[in-house]
Amino acid sequence: MKRVIVCFSLCTVVCHQAQSQNMDIDLLRKFNARNPTGQTYWLQTSNSVYYAAPTITAGSLAYGLIYKDKQAIKNSFESALSIGICLAVSGGVKSLVNRERPAQRYPDLINSSTESYGKSFPSGHTTLAFATATTLSLQYKKWYVTVPAFAWAASVGYSRMRLGRHYPTDVAAGALVGIGSGYLSHWLTKKIFK
Repeated sequence: MKRVIVCFSLCTVVCHQAQSQNMDIDLLRKFNARNPTGQTYWLQTSNSVYYAAPTITAGSLAYGLIYKDKQAIKNSFESALSIGICLAVSGGVKSLVNRERPAQRYPDLINSSTESYGKSFPSGHTTLAFATATTLSLQYKKWYVTVPAFAWAASVGYSRMRLGRHYPTDVAAGALVGIGSGYLSHWLTKKIFK
């Protein structure tokens, strides 16, 4: 539980850092693609969260039901809880901070391959990716699960900057909220399934 509190506390520090817009935009310009065409790989990486998170949850549940594996069923519950927490926190913070996306605020500086709508802080894609990676690493505790999971989550975060959809502080806050959501769901699942 202490780790969850630390992660969510760090999110407020990152939120404060979001006020220093110059540093944020300067760093984003280094990550952002100069030419928005040919971004298919990064767009697919970015959108992979919509498939990975629910597939992992549903796959674990299906395996648990087919093979009567209680641990797999518990893991699917934990994954679903992590997704729910991260989406609720991310959506709530987006509404409170109400930050414009970089391509909307700086159309002459930031390239975006498609129109960006919605609010920017924190990155919802990054939040979901890191919540999924954290949940998997807490469930399986094997380097060959943890390393690829966090490499994928980091690539999702990078893709959001590369595509001009989020500032670096949006991505950092998303990672913190996602990690915190993973730890919170892990802690709550242990309490529920005692």
